This record gives sequence, C-alpha cells and structure tokens, in this order.
Amino acid sequence: MSFACPVSDQRLVLDHVVRIAELAKSNRFAEATPDMVDAVLQGAAEFAEGELAPLNTVGDREGSRWVDGAVTTPPGWREAYARFVEGGWMGLSGPVEVGGQGLPNSLSAAMMEDFNAANVAFALCPMLGLGAVEAIDAHGSDDLKRDYLSKIVSGEWTATMNLTEPQAGSDVGALKSKAVPAGDGSWRVSGTKIFITYGEHDLTDNIIHMVLARTPGAPDGTKGISLFLVPKVLPDGTPNDLGCVSVEHKMGIHASPTCVMAYGEEGGATGWLIGPELGGMSAMFTMMNNARLNVGLQGVGLAERATQRAVAYALDRKQGVRAGLPVRIADHPDVRRMLVRMRALTIAARSLAYYAFGQLDRANLGDREAGLRADVLTPLVKGWCTDVGCEVASLGIQVHGGMGFIEETGAAQHLRDARIAPIYEGTNGIQAADFVQRKIGLDGGAAFDGLIADIRAEAQHKELILLTDELEVLVASARNASPDDRLTASYPLMTMAAVLTAGWLVERLGRAIDAGEGGGGNAGRRAAIEYFLSVIVPEAVGLGAGAEATAEMIYQAPAEELA
Repeated sequence: MSFACPVSDQRLVLDHVVRIAELAKSNRFAEATPDMVDAVLQGAAEFAEGELAPLNTVGDREGSRWVDGAVTTPPGWREAYARFVEGGWMGLSGPVEVGGQGLPNSLSAAMMEDFNAANVAFALCPMLGLGAVEAIDAHGSDDLKRDYLSKIVSGEWTATMNLTEPQAGSDVGALKSKAVPAGDGSWRVSGTKIFITYGEHDLTDNIIHMVLARTPGAPDGTKGISLFLVPKVLPDGTPNDLGCVSVEHKMGIHASPTCVMAYGEEGGATGWLIGPELGGMSAMFTMMNNARLNVGLQGVGLAERATQRAVAYALDRKQGVRAGLPVRIADHPDVRRMLVRMRALTIAARSLAYYAFGQLDRANLGDREAGLRADVLTPLVKGWCTDVGCEVASLGIQVHGGMGFIEETGAAQHLRDARIAPIYEGTNGIQAADFVQRKIGLDGGAAFDGLIADIRAEAQHKELILLTDELEVLVASARNASPDDRLTASYPLMTMAAVLTAGWLVERLGRAIDAGEGGGGNAGRRAAIEYFLSVIVPEAVGLGAGAEATAEMIYQAPAEELA
C-alpha cells in the first residue's frame, strides 16, 4: 500500500496544540513562518514517502549484517542517508552557529514522526544524533563543540548513546566501564557496552560514541559516572581502539544494527570528558530525555502507518452482507470500531508528543514553567505514546484478520517494530516510576498541579472533568503513600495522566475544527476526537482501581507461585 504523511493533521496540531505562531514571534524562532512550516512539512513528507517508505520492507527482510567487525546496512540505505544529509534534515532544529537551521523542536518532531512512520529502523540513526547534539551543546567544552557539533548537525557523522552493559541494564549505576586520564587532557576508555543502536554501520566515515564510564576512585552507583565522547576515528585520522563484536538478532527493527561494542581492547579508546568528572548522569540525561520524547514519536509514527494500512485494507476487503448486500469490512460495526479507535489514539498521541516538544521550545526561550512541564510530560509521552503504538499496530493486524498474521501484508512488521519502543530508553515501568517518584513532586508539586489547573480551566467534556477529579485525588494519595504502594500505583497513574492531558489537547483540536480549521477530512477527525473523549477517557477513569491497589496485594504470594 502507498503511505501518505498526515500533513494536514500535523499542521492542525502545530497550530492549535503547539501554537507555533506564538513561537515564531520570538527572535530565536522567527524563521518559523507559516510558509516555512508548510515547506518543512511538505518536504519531510516527500522525503519520507519517496525515499524511506520504499526501503521499509527490504530493510525488514534483509536487515543489517555483521562480518568481521563491519556492519553493512540493507540495499538502498547508504543512498537514502546521503540524500537525507544533502537535504539538511539532520540540522532542522540544530544550533544556527554550527550550521543548523534553528527551527523549533516541535517542527522537527513532525519530521521525525514522518520518518518513523515511513521507516522507523532508518529513523533511529538520526534520532540519536539529535540527542547527542543537545548534550554536547549543553555540556561539552568549546573544543568539543568546535570539533564535533557541526559534523553531527550536518549528518556527516552519526552519534550513539552507550549506557547498557551485560550486568547493568536499567541499573545504570552498576556499570563497570572505566576511564583513566592519559595526561594530555584525554582519557583512555575500556569496557563492553550492549544494545548500542547504530554502534557500527557503513553510512558515514565516523561515528561519535557517547560513553558512560567510571574514573579512578569514583564512588559507587550513579554518582561515580562520567560521560565521554569517544569517536570511531580520531582527529588525526587513525582508528580509535574500539569495535563492534556482534549485532543482535531481533524481533523487529531488523535494519537498525543493535551492536555489542568493545572499547579499549588494545590499551584504551581515546575519549574526552563531556561536562565535569562525575557529572555523567546529568549530561547523559540531557541526551536521554531527548531520546525518550523521540521514542514516543516512534509510537505515533507507527500508529499512523498501521492505521493507514488497516483503513486501506478494510475499504478494499469485501466480506459478509448488510441489508442483504455484500459490503466492505469497514462497514461492519466491530471493524469500524477498531478503525475509529486507531485514529483516535493516533491523533491523541500526536497531540501529546508535539505539545511536549512545544514546551521544550518555550523552555529554550527562557520559560521556566514550560521547562518543568516538559519534564512532567516526558514519561507520559515515552510511556503512553509507545503503548499506543503497540495497541494500534495490534489492532491493525486484527482488522486484517488472518491476513494480518501473514508477513506479506506488512501489518505484522508494524507490531514487531513497535514492540521495542516500550522497552528501550528506560522501560515504561521506569517511566511510570519516574512519574510518581519525581515528576508529581517536581518543584514542590507545582509543576504537575499547574498542568491540572490549566486542564481544569479549559476542559469542557464531562468525562474529562471526571478524570481530572479522579486523578487529582489519586495523585494526592500517591504523594503520601509508602514507596512500594506508590510504585504499585505508578503505571495506571501514568496512563491516566497521559490520557487526561491528551484528551484536553484533542478537545482543543475539536474546537478548532468546529471553527472551520483543518481543511478536509474533518468528519473523520471529529468522530475520532469524540470517541477518545467519550470512550477512551472513561476507560482511563476505570484505571483508578489499579492506582488504589497496594503493594500488599501484589506481594501476598511468593513470585514462585505465580508460575
């Protein structure tokens, strides 16, 4: 099936959820004029549809291959990446002083949604570069910025994030990689890292690895971690002491090489500190929070692609009768229910993700409260939007029926690709824990409470108001609960907060549509928005029972007896 990027839907969200025209009033984002926004949306759509989408199936079937330390990407990947660089897409929101275009992150989010929808395995490569640019720009020395930022912003070099080790997954503080000073301002890094996305490939001549390691005498845990910039190729053109020793064989995203990286096999890989010694977690979280929001966009993009595929199939497939006449399966009530639900979840997830990026844009203009709100929203976007991606992709298979279970239709790939998103960049359980342990108490609770106050001031739908009431009570209880009880309630609380915020935003879209905004297709949008508010929001209210469950309930039986 052909894929078309949802440009008009994206513009509607940028205009009425992000309110991008307000951003364009600032000097920093003055280039984000209506004409520029339209040009970017249209150009990104053309690149995604024309260059990336045709490679999606071959990437899934061929995958990236490892031979003797070298990784070869699938046919067409190198040519597509060269055109990606030539088009300047990597630098869309990059700093102007190093060759970027300096446009809003929220506009870059629309671009990344398109790329994720067209070919998420390809989009993973530039996604990590976006986070690296932010981390180096915020924490790197002037020399590192001079030597590396412009190359990453242009896309000439790619970047990676190296946290996980065989014994240290989500528990980053357990990592053992080491770095010792070399006496010339550089460090010698050694250790093994796993699950390194695009750790090795044939798209560029150099790869810039962002590596967490311990320095001599560093304390245990996360307080003893530093961040190092470790290039594949050193400034003098010689290879660094690092290499890819294997790639993983995965359920999905086959074309994205997930690498095991070895550093310092011959004495130590040369690297340079990013930020102060022992300040690695702070610097890495700059990159990781960017990645978490972008992983949320993976859920949005895959949901959009799965929805389009399911609608196309349901309109073409004839099965059964209604009123004595053969009908398309799209006309059967249960299939129509699934299609409306898919569209509703996709619109809502897009609204939530773009809104979070818009708050980041406002934070970059000096708005402290917007920055705090972006912090609150980050686990909601990463957690709920990736759950939406999985649910919508699964519904897409169901719409296809038995054919959805057959690989040739393409529906199964969306679910296989989507399933990693709730896991990497901090599992969704970790996002939920972050939400209840840190985010509901951020700024003395004012950051979350301010979000609730804004929703109360604008929400009109009775189900939204009911969910607001329920969530406010449950969050107040969680703030005073024991740590185990709070964590037991964390996932339903995170989901409730995400659905509430998304519902508030899609209700805003509905008012814009009623006022004549959005162009064609408004009947479908309006139906999806009403379904979200009338069905999905009340479902979230029902999660309150899970949020009220105590740790005693889940620990009353030994884990061994749950087998």
